[in-house]
Amino acid sequence: MSQDARSPLDSPPLDRRIATGLHKLGLALKHQTWSQASAHGLSPTQGQILALLAAEGALRASEVAERLGIGLPTISEAVTTLADKGLVRRTPDRRHPRARLLRLTAAGTRLSGQARAWPEFLTQAVGTLTDAEQATLLTALVKMIRTLQEQGQIPISRMCATCTHFRPHVHDGDRPHHCAFVDAPMGAPHLRLDCDDHEPAPADQQRTAWARFANTA
Repeated sequence: MSQDARSPLDSPPLDRRIATGLHKLGLALKHQTWSQASAHGLSPTQGQILALLAAEGALRASEVAERLGIGLPTISEAVTTLADKGLVRRTPDRRHPRARLLRLTAAGTRLSGQARAWPEFLTQAVGTLTDAEQATLLTALVKMIRTLQEQGQIPISRMCATCTHFRPHVHDGDRPHHCAFVDAPMGAPHLRLDCDDHEPAPADQQRTAWARFANTA
């Protein structure tokens, strides 16, 4: 066999095998979400809303739709059901007098703790990887998510790669990046996919930072 000949071990291509693996993880997460939500009398969307409000506090329905990447009509329907169940209440928004904020009730707060724990089985699986494997996986996920965001396939998330405080590859050693918000060097294990302190960088800054990060990460 010549060096250029493809080995049977290379079929299907590596990228497709990885995509198949991610698809299987997606199916597992979807199944787990449906099972856990049904056990609590919720739909997966309702569970996601509870978990989001528990993590970020009061939000407008439009903000919930943006965060979850779900259409506003679907969110509105789910919120109405959650309100009828006594899990969410609508309150005035001082920022926008004609808008309403969604807040968890005491019952919603209790149930949200269980909703947030639904993906825990994935956390346990990731925990079987070494620290180096986890850092490599996180970097790969950042690149994939960024690509999907640019293609409009998934909603924009508040990750380091799009933040005005992110400075990629400005240091030597195992912490080559820098977070200007906390003024500290950071390595691959410190990259965040959803940060409360995120501030979107201007488009030109994002392009420059991403090119530097993607080419040397």
